[in-house]
Amino acid sequence: MKIAVDARELAPRPTGVGRYLLEILRVWAVDPAAADCTVTVCAPTSIHLHLGEGGARLATVVIPGSPGQLWEQLRLPLAVRGEADVLFAPAYSAPVFAPAPTVLTIHDVSFFAHPEWFGWREGLRRRWTCRLAAANAATVLTDSIFSRDEIVRWLGVPASRVRVAPLGVSTRVRPAEGPRDDASPLVLCVGTQLNRRHLPDLVRAFAPLARADARARLVIVGENRTFPPQDPLAVARDLGVGAAVDVRPWVSDDELTTLYGAATTFAWLSTYEGFGLPPLEAMAAGVPVVAYDTAVAREVYDTAATLVSVGDVDAVTAALLAFATDPGRRAATRDAGRRQVARFDWTRTAQATLAALREAAG
Repeated sequence: MKIAVDARELAPRPTGVGRYLLEILRVWAVDPAAADCTVTVCAPTSIHLHLGEGGARLATVVIPGSPGQLWEQLRLPLAVRGEADVLFAPAYSAPVFAPAPTVLTIHDVSFFAHPEWFGWREGLRRRWTCRLAAANAATVLTDSIFSRDEIVRWLGVPASRVRVAPLGVSTRVRPAEGPRDDASPLVLCVGTQLNRRHLPDLVRAFAPLARADARARLVIVGENRTFPPQDPLAVARDLGVGAAVDVRPWVSDDELTTLYGAATTFAWLSTYEGFGLPPLEAMAAGVPVVAYDTAVAREVYDTAATLVSVGDVDAVTAALLAFATDPGRRAATRDAGRRQVARFDWTRTAQATLAALREAAG
C-alpha cells in the first residue's frame, strides 16, 4: 500500500499535531505489520527522519511552496497524483479534490464551538476547510469520545465515519532521576498558549504561592497564539510576581526533560481540548497534575489528576500550595498518574490509524 502524508506540521519544530504525526511514523517505521507500506512524507521543506527500520519504508518528498492553503489544495494533490493509494491528512483539513481516498484527523472543533477564540478570517477558513475535508473523507479519526461527539454535533458527520484513536505518551518523556522531595516549588505548563488554556488564571493562582515562597517559579512553555491577545507576563507584573514567571516559546526535548524533572506541579487550566496530551506527559514524568474539571479531562486523566471547578482560581491556588509543601501527596499522585499513563500507547494509535488507511485504500 502506498500512503501519502501531509507532513507540513513536522517542520521546522514539531509541536502538537507535528508530535502526533512523528509518533505515528516512528511506530510504522519499525512495525513488521506495516512492512508492506510505502509512506511518502510530503512537506514544503526538507525533513530528516531517522526512525528505525523493519516496518514501513519511509521516503520524504519536498514540494516547494509556502505551507498554506495553496500548497494543500494544489501543490500536494498534483505532486502525489497517481503515486498514492490513500492520503493521510493529520491536521484538520485536506485537499478538496484529493488524488486518493483520504483519512482525516480532526483533533478538536474549537473553531466551531468557540469562534470567539479566533480572528474572523482564521475562524472562517478553519470552519470552511474542516467541514469540506470531513465531508469528503473516507474516515475521520479523532482523539477522544468527547471530540467524536463534538465532530458529530458541529460538522454533521455520521458517527459511523468517525473513529476514536486515543493518543499515546511519547518516549521522549522520562521520569526524573532521584527524589524531588526537597525541591523548590516549580509550576510547569507546556502547550501552545491559547485562550482556552486560561494562562491569566494560572498566573493569578500561582501568585499566592510566589508570595509565600520566594523560591517558587512558574514556567510556561509554548508559542503565544491567543486571540484576543493575552499576556501572562503582564498579568504577573501587575500582581507583583513578574520575576517568578518565565515564558518560553519553545524548548528542546532535553530542556523539557529537565523542566519535568524539576517540576513539583503541572497546571493545565484548559476548558476545551480534543484530548489534552501535555498533562499525560507530565504524569509519565512523575509530575502531579492540576487541571480544570471538563468532560475530556475526566475521560483522559480520570482521578489521576486533581480536577478543580472551571474558574475557581482559589481552588487551583490551594492545590498548587498543597503539592509545593507536601512531598507525601506528590508521591501518592505520581503513582496514580503512572497507572493512568499506562492506558495510552502510541503503538495502538499508529495501528488504528493504519487500519483506517487500509480500509480507505480498499
